[in-house]
Parts: sequence; structure tokens; C-alpha cells
Amino acid sequence: MANYILSCCSTADLSKQHFLDRDIKYICFHYELDGKEYADDLGESMPFDQFYREMATGKPTKTSQVNVEEFVEYFEPFLKEGKDILHLTLSSGISGVLNSANLARDLLAEKYPERTIVIVDSLAASSGYGLLMDKLADLRDEGKSLTEVAHFAEKNKLRLHHWFFSSDLTFFIRGGRISKTSGFIGGLAIVDKMIEHAENGTDYSGKCYISNSACYEDARAVADLVEKNFPKLDGKVLINSIGTTIGSHTGPGTVALFFWGDERID
Repeated sequence: MANYILSCCSTADLSKQHFLDRDIKYICFHYELDGKEYADDLGESMPFDQFYREMATGKPTKTSQVNVEEFVEYFEPFLKEGKDILHLTLSSGISGVLNSANLARDLLAEKYPERTIVIVDSLAASSGYGLLMDKLADLRDEGKSLTEVAHFAEKNKLRLHHWFFSSDLTFFIRGGRISKTSGFIGGLAIVDKMIEHAENGTDYSGKCYISNSACYEDARAVADLVEKNFPKLDGKVLINSIGTTIGSHTGPGTVALFFWGDERID
């Protein structure tokens, strides 16, 4: 068993069962819907379908990151157990949560000088962040040390591709205002991007994740295309929900595709 905790934020947009199965710890962001605050707790406080229905009616949303005090409260029990911590944050490009985690680490270093907390900026979001965490769990389970796993994350995080397409098109299709073929152009485009950028092209043999905000049928159609074009995939495409933090900004009708490939520009 590893002598360190592998940890991330809820914004990695994996299911609670996935986090449990891979022994990945997580801390929850927060959001407001119509003035009421909730934890971004993987759909437990509010099911994702309800959240996106409320958004679609025009109810305002607002998000807030994990603060320093929350990180201290979250990290400290692991340190008391004698565990070190490797925590990857949501991308610094869209959140200041990296600063909160670093400040908490520095505060705890004074109290637990014998313990190690390593904070890594994932430069990732949603289930792309989740795909990175899943890979790090593989490395941990292979017996890699905290230092080795952190080094892999820093060296390889820009090989994790994120391709989003938005689609209120879903609602236009359902209303009969455009054809389903027109609505699916975005799905075809991101699969073409995977063919172009995936590691080993159509011989890609890694995992592929998709996340969606209340448009599962579109996500499933993209997954079917991926599975058709990439016969050597490591298992079936995993489809997750875009969580309430990321979803507060994307809105309903968004599909995102994540895979390992050539190094992207930060």
C-alpha cells in the first residue's frame, strides 16, 4: 500500500464510485444556484439533471473555489495518519485554487515538518483532469513513489487533450429548428481532432473519457464514433457528467472529449 494519498478537487468530474474504486481522495468546490449555496459534491446535493434544468430556465449560478482553511481541514487528517499527500488542483488557467492549496501546504509544513505535501497544477479540467488522476492511480498501484508520480504528472500533463463542443444545438434539434446532422457537426469535429492528435493515431491504445452536461445522447454518439475509429482503445469510452462547477460556466448542451496525445500548447 502506498504511503501517500493521491488527491484532487471535485472538478475532476469523475463519479463517486470511480473515486472510491481508484482510491483517489477529493475535496469539493462550491456553487450557488439562484442564490443558494451547495457543495459541488458529484451530484449528491443536487442531481445533475436537476441542476441543468434549473440553469436552462435562467436561474443564475456562481462558483467558489476551495479556500485555505478548507484545505487545511481536509489535508490534516491524512498527515495525522502519517501519510504524505500528492494533490493536483484544477487548472490555474481557470481557477485560483492552486494558491489556496499552496498556502495550506505551507501552514501545515510548520506543524508537520516530517510530512510531505506536493501540490501540482494539473492544467486540466473536468474529466480530462479525471483521466490524468486515473493514470496517476495506475502508477501509484504499480508501486511508484510520490516523487515519481508527481514527476510524471508535471512531465506529461500537457499531453492530456481537452476538446469541447457546445451545443444549445441539442435544444434546437429537439425543437425541429435544425437537422440532427447539423447538430452533430461538432461531434464529428472533435473525433477528427482525436484522429489528428491521439498518441499513435487510430492505433491509440489508451483510455478515452467524455463528459457532458445534460446531453447524454450526443455524448454517446461521439463515444460510438470514437470506438469505431479507435479499435485498440483501453476499454470502452467512459462517459461522465460535467459537474456543477465546470457546468456553471459551460451550461447545458456541452460535450467534451479527453485522451492522451501529442503535447498541447499550454
